[in-house]
Amino acid sequence: MKRRSRRSTLLLYAIVIFWSFIVLFPYYWLATTSFKKPLDATRFPKYIPYYDFQPTTEHWDYILTQRWDKTWGSFRNSLIIASGSTFLAVLLGSMAGYGLSRFRYYWKRLRWRNDNIAFWIISQRFLPPAVFIIPFMIAYADLGLIDTHIGLIIAYTMFNIPFAVWIMRDFFNGLPTDLEDSARVDGATRWKAFYRIVLPLSAPGLVSVAILSFIFSWNEYLYSLMLTNAEAVTLPPFIAAQNTQRGVEWWYISALAMLAIVPVILFGLALERFITRGLVAGALKG
Repeated sequence: MKRRSRRSTLLLYAIVIFWSFIVLFPYYWLATTSFKKPLDATRFPKYIPYYDFQPTTEHWDYILTQRWDKTWGSFRNSLIIASGSTFLAVLLGSMAGYGLSRFRYYWKRLRWRNDNIAFWIISQRFLPPAVFIIPFMIAYADLGLIDTHIGLIIAYTMFNIPFAVWIMRDFFNGLPTDLEDSARVDGATRWKAFYRIVLPLSAPGLVSVAILSFIFSWNEYLYSLMLTNAEAVTLPPFIAAQNTQRGVEWWYISALAMLAIVPVILFGLALERFITRGLVAGALKG
């Protein structure tokens, strides 16, 4: 039995190590490419710095000094748009999720109840985003929202809200109503009970929705490409634009990609325990 247990443990560790290598190797390749000279990046694969190739920081110097204005501009746009859409998605999604959890709705014409409404909301994520791009462009052109921060914030909020409502509804369903009832008996309004009691207890769900909404908004490419052209360009289109007459400049793309993923990774690692608790709660509390 002990031999079988050891074999199972070794096999498990081997699988984890192998899978970790598969997951982490693209990041290693991205990081090393950002320090390779153009010839080293385009010739035969070179993996180990100082052994296969001589690292250089000229690409980082270029994007952080010579092109700092454009680099910082796209980074700032991504930060503003992702933060704004995440805040609105968490705010509106938590209130809608709370309403679907604590109140009972019934639409007689369609015989819809809370479960039907929740499914209809999450079904909006079933459609590919490309379906909405033409209506968005027409509406934004009429409203003057092309190439604006608020335009992308509205678009990203629309895509983030269904997920936020679905997760927060399931999370609120798992919270007991006794504390809310006690607060209301003591004279608290429904809003005060929601703000003072329910939201602090639902912090893991709120954080998981926030980080996932932020990641979607930070990485989104299609709408940023189609709805911006200069002032509100975010990092993904800016990275993809590193294609000159000399071809695709992989070294600049790698450096910019590293610059783009580091904040999200740090954010995710800092809130990892909240993400796990929030997603598990949303998955188990049906």
